Amino acid sequence: MKIEDYALIGDLRTSALVGRDGSIDWLCLPKTDSAACFAALLGTPEHGRWLISPSEAVRETSRRYRPGTLVLETDFETDAGAVRLIDFMPLRNGGAPQLVRIVEGLRGEVPMRMECVARFDYGSLAPWVEPTADGVLALGGANAVHLSSTLEMSIEDAGTRATFTVREGARERLSLTWFPSHETAPTVEDPDSALARTDADWREWSSRCSYDGEWHEPVLRSLITLKALTDQVTGAVAAAPTTSLPEDLGGTRNWDYRYCWLRDSVLTLDALLETGYSEEALAFGRWALRAWAGDPTKVQIMYGLEGQRSLDERELDWLPGYEGSRPVRVGNAAAEQFQLDVYGEVAGVAYATSMMTGESDTTAWPRVRILLEHLEQVWDQPDDGIWEERGPRRHFVQSKVMAWLAFDSAIRLAERYELDAPLKRWRKVRGEIHRQVNERGYDAERSTFTQYYGSQELDAAVLMIPIVGFLPGSDERVTGTIDAIRKELGHDGFISRYSTSATDDGLAGSEGQFLACSFWLVTALAMNGRSDEARRLFERLLALGNDLGLFSEEYDVADKRLIGNFPQAFTHLTLVQAANTLAMPAGSVTDRYVPARSSR
Repeated sequence: MKIEDYALIGDLRTSALVGRDGSIDWLCLPKTDSAACFAALLGTPEHGRWLISPSEAVRETSRRYRPGTLVLETDFETDAGAVRLIDFMPLRNGGAPQLVRIVEGLRGEVPMRMECVARFDYGSLAPWVEPTADGVLALGGANAVHLSSTLEMSIEDAGTRATFTVREGARERLSLTWFPSHETAPTVEDPDSALARTDADWREWSSRCSYDGEWHEPVLRSLITLKALTDQVTGAVAAAPTTSLPEDLGGTRNWDYRYCWLRDSVLTLDALLETGYSEEALAFGRWALRAWAGDPTKVQIMYGLEGQRSLDERELDWLPGYEGSRPVRVGNAAAEQFQLDVYGEVAGVAYATSMMTGESDTTAWPRVRILLEHLEQVWDQPDDGIWEERGPRRHFVQSKVMAWLAFDSAIRLAERYELDAPLKRWRKVRGEIHRQVNERGYDAERSTFTQYYGSQELDAAVLMIPIVGFLPGSDERVTGTIDAIRKELGHDGFISRYSTSATDDGLAGSEGQFLACSFWLVTALAMNGRSDEARRLFERLLALGNDLGLFSEEYDVADKRLIGNFPQAFTHLTLVQAANTLAMPAGSVTDRYVPARSSR
């Protein structure tokens, strides 16, 4: 099944991927970064799935989310009639995680089949399965799941199966609940009651959206997706709910994205603030300021959703991978990389949260100051770059720009609230970084900023130069950079992060076109005064999403399909920002982002 054939449901602590065929092929319990109990996405049905579908040939399948919600409805048309499958995860509110599936007869009498195969620890552990008074219990290690249903179910090969017929107007209700194996199964909410509550919860949340532009539906769907990837308890936003969906089909560029990147933080805050979700923005900002707290020399580029620092990478050799893309990895060794851009993210978060609350966080400022004092010592060193390349360290231009942003944000924050800071020294460093980037990171002959100092290669990350205010969007150097990136990194108009053939990133193979970079190009074009071109590209990008408005990390132009982890928060938040930029009155676009441009 193609990546775009999946839908997302979730309860703000974890998420599941539901296939167009009615199979839930990915679910980690009890949290997003826990081990999967359904892992067929990266293997076969024997690695765990929960299938509910007609047992005869399906003539037509259609699906949709209920408006403003994460409640999924899938309609199956057969020769015998039609049924609707309703899938959702109720918000926990302190209770146990619950996955609910309701089968509703629409027309005729449709024979159905159900197969629930739980396999703990990413498909490696077949549990002990036994009947209960109201369903089936599966136990294995620290995990237990209870499947509640009135269906007559059989236990075969450590899985649960049933056949049944749904008539017009009838409903069958099934509920799967996770709990620690040393506890008894918790009492859970009735499926119909849970559906009404979940529907109402999501509609209330969606009603707070302040965006009223022409792309309301894709913007709202992106915001709902970002909310679904947000941990309700900690405020962290997972980059994606999946691991190892390939950036190169059949290749080795397969990474675990179930963590929170500081790289995304300022952009996420901006997307949330611009659309009326200040509560979520503040929670995420506070998470970011907590996560990195401590020794400034130990700041990581990513953390677990609860702020965990240890994200040891390992390979799951029992899983064959999505379409044979191996290895399947969990954990992410890139957490140990040195990336200068994270300092800009942290300082930008401190600035943005202070602007949001209208006051300085006196407890956060000492942490920001010590971080900047460390950055003074290391900003001129080569780093691993924003894309976590596993090649040699270099003086990446985008990294230096974000180091500039760190000082720019801290200076503006200290000036606004009269905070104790070595402003004269910081202003000098800010100016030196700005001068160095313009001299060593810019190729005057080709009229473009490059990937790293002295290189011929390009990097779409330098599209951030006008977005963070390093240069005005109308600057001729920005114009030249946009044109060069479109020419050299463009594929049918969509943008690659960099050229994998020209750049030593330490990896074999290639990758698709990075959708966030393409949305950055929309924003950069608008800031460059080319709003018509920006709008045309934006419309083309929207058409790449699946039928539910969900986007993965990349798009493979050659195969015309989505690739990479799915759905991808980075893609959705840059979509929101591009839409907001296009909706701004002419003349105000260059002041679009926070922190705004400072004097040079």
